[in-house]
Amino acid sequence: MSTLIGQIIEVRGDRMIAAFSRAADGQFTSIGRLGSFVSVQQNNLRVLASVLSMADDTDRDCRQNPDAVTTRVTLMPVGQLDAEDRFSPGINRYPTTGAKVYAVEDTELRALFDVYAPLGFEVGTLPARHDHPVYLHPGRLYGRHLAILGQSGSGKSWTVTSLLQRTLGCMPNAHIVLLDLHGEYVWRDDQGQMQSAFEEGSYRYLSARDLEIPYWLLTYSELVDLLIDRNDPGASTQIAFLRDTVFSLRKKANEHLEMDRLSVDSPVYFPLAQLFLAFKKANEQTLDFGKSRGALNGQFDEFLVTLQSKLNDARYNFLFKPTRRTDSSTLSDLLRDFIGLGEERSQITVIDLSPVPFDVRPTVSAQIGRLAFEFNYWNPHYREFPISLVCEEAHAYIPRDRHGQYEGTRRAMERIAKEGRKYGVSLVVVSQRPHELSETVLAQCGNYICLRVTNPDDQDYIRQLVPESTRDLTETLSSLGRGEALILGEAAPLPTRVQFTPPVPPPNSNDVDFHAHWRNGLRDLDIDTIVNRWRNQRR
Repeated sequence: MSTLIGQIIEVRGDRMIAAFSRAADGQFTSIGRLGSFVSVQQNNLRVLASVLSMADDTDRDCRQNPDAVTTRVTLMPVGQLDAEDRFSPGINRYPTTGAKVYAVEDTELRALFDVYAPLGFEVGTLPARHDHPVYLHPGRLYGRHLAILGQSGSGKSWTVTSLLQRTLGCMPNAHIVLLDLHGEYVWRDDQGQMQSAFEEGSYRYLSARDLEIPYWLLTYSELVDLLIDRNDPGASTQIAFLRDTVFSLRKKANEHLEMDRLSVDSPVYFPLAQLFLAFKKANEQTLDFGKSRGALNGQFDEFLVTLQSKLNDARYNFLFKPTRRTDSSTLSDLLRDFIGLGEERSQITVIDLSPVPFDVRPTVSAQIGRLAFEFNYWNPHYREFPISLVCEEAHAYIPRDRHGQYEGTRRAMERIAKEGRKYGVSLVVVSQRPHELSETVLAQCGNYICLRVTNPDDQDYIRQLVPESTRDLTETLSSLGRGEALILGEAAPLPTRVQFTPPVPPPNSNDVDFHAHWRNGLRDLDIDTIVNRWRNQRR
């Protein structure tokens, strides 16, 4: 028998106000946390509603009468149950004032959260009812783009790991590329042994340096981002000359391929040294036997300095001085490694970007994203081979500003957001600064996993992203615990507050315990080892 806990006293469009009274023994009947569910019943109508807010509504003159003490509760209807306990989202008929409010029964909860149980993708439990698992629709979760948003320390990496571990467990033919900016998913322990958040055999670890994504795979826009300062007075001239030169060099170096549609963006080799020499020659051009300067004389000083400094910096060798990817024919092997179809087959490819210099991480990250898109764009079996690209710290290389840095890299990721679903390529963007992340990418996401957020700007931004009918739920973002989140979107049967299952093993993302290590930690260090690792850029 359901427990009666109150009644509806007001109906406001898509909101209902209920009054909950104390029980006769003076103990208030609890309905659980904000975000928990109740059942509103009137005649043959059964509406399931989520608790949005609670406020004391006690009349001062009734303090001596326990039965007069009430709590005013705001409810958001989420769907209806029929006579067979089948749940359907949306409301076609609202209850009126006087409708009874009951504690939700187990059968009603199962009707809600067991809809996708046959798919086997269990991600966690209800925070108020830990005995009730929550299932998501994995096809809709990855196929509609996903944003995982939350401030530092809210459990983003923890949640990502939990999701991916369950994905690998129930989908043996998954194809996932994970951009690991901080070495959190595969790392070396204190003894130098490789550790991973994923089971042996399910993943392939690649350092971005060892993978060697060479400069000649960069598009024209990415080369502009990497080599030209747009604030330089001569930037427009440099950009135009770069386009003509790169196209000419690609064409000359690949005449043997007999390409009919070669473009400035074609993924074919060109000699970087010849690019440098072309700019240098134009920059020193003179007329009339040296009596006057050429039209481009002195226009490329900044470009030459930038390119030369990167060529002389050993940190950039993986990009500018490849040892294996030295001609166009090596692209096939690169893609095999990248997509997990190399000698070591894997469901997930973890690409470690932590050894890459900060200023080129955005370019390399976006280049990897573009490779995923191009791979399936030209793949005749793209429908049978979907790929998901997980972008950690996405705000760093998919920024909101359309006219600032990394315009080309941002455009590449936005193309995936807008067109990727057509070709079986989806994005999972993970960010602690949602208001700094491209609004184009976020607007294309069909699912949101929102962890704890206390920054008012981020809260407002998230509120604008989600459907209007669920915006009030975002009021709880600041009170969520670690690994606890609001799931909104097509993958969940309804907006749900979920406690994600702890990942086993967890990622290498825990905060440093200052107290413990300052009390009982190391008293000395091998400084020479630190210096050597710094000099060689090897962590």
